[in-house]
Amino acid sequence: MARLLIVDDEAKIREVIKEYAEFNGYEVMEAADGMEAVSLCRLHSFDLIIMDIMMPRLDGFSACKEIKKIKDIPVIMLSARGEEYDKLFGFELGVDDYVVKPFSPKELMARINAVLARARVPESSESQDQLVFEGLVINIPARTVTIDGERVDLTPKEYELLFYLVQNRNLALSRDKLLRDIWGYDFFGDDRTIDTHIKNLRNNLGKYRDHIVTLRGVGYKFEA
Repeated sequence: MARLLIVDDEAKIREVIKEYAEFNGYEVMEAADGMEAVSLCRLHSFDLIIMDIMMPRLDGFSACKEIKKIKDIPVIMLSARGEEYDKLFGFELGVDDYVVKPFSPKELMARINAVLARARVPESSESQDQLVFEGLVINIPARTVTIDGERVDLTPKEYELLFYLVQNRNLALSRDKLLRDIWGYDFFGDDRTIDTHIKNLRNNLGKYRDHIVTLRGVGYKFEA
């Protein structure tokens, strides 16, 4: 049973989400602000966090940043603000999805299911292997990446993007396909989201950054 953490300063919103989540078979814990959320993440394990942005004491973006330092947990952001800048900022922090208030609880449940499904390890036989590219070692089942023996910490979306590129290595992948297969059909961002994540991923890969090749006018590929 997956465990969710619902973070919102409005008790009514937490109550509605909790009711639907428990009906769908999820275990739920609650936090009324970002500070409480960070504290709970230090004490408990969660499979997904649903977090409001505008909260007292510590806002959602700041709380997400602190939590990512502790554990690699997928996050869905809730906000009354729908500006593109806010969404891009959230995705750069490693947020997995973004839901604008007011929202349909049924739609939120569908997004929760989708994020959890994407976070699960693929079951293909190839995914069971450790992939080695010179000093770059990628272990998809364990969700680990090491460079010359040193562990590299990536955001959840950077892990997904790298794993997807590697599993489709030497194939040209358009930005639209990457958005569709990694962020989902209902993502409303644009190509800059992919470009930002590719830039951050390359920076994290250091001297092995050139494995990710830019295909002008098309997209990207992982070249092995």
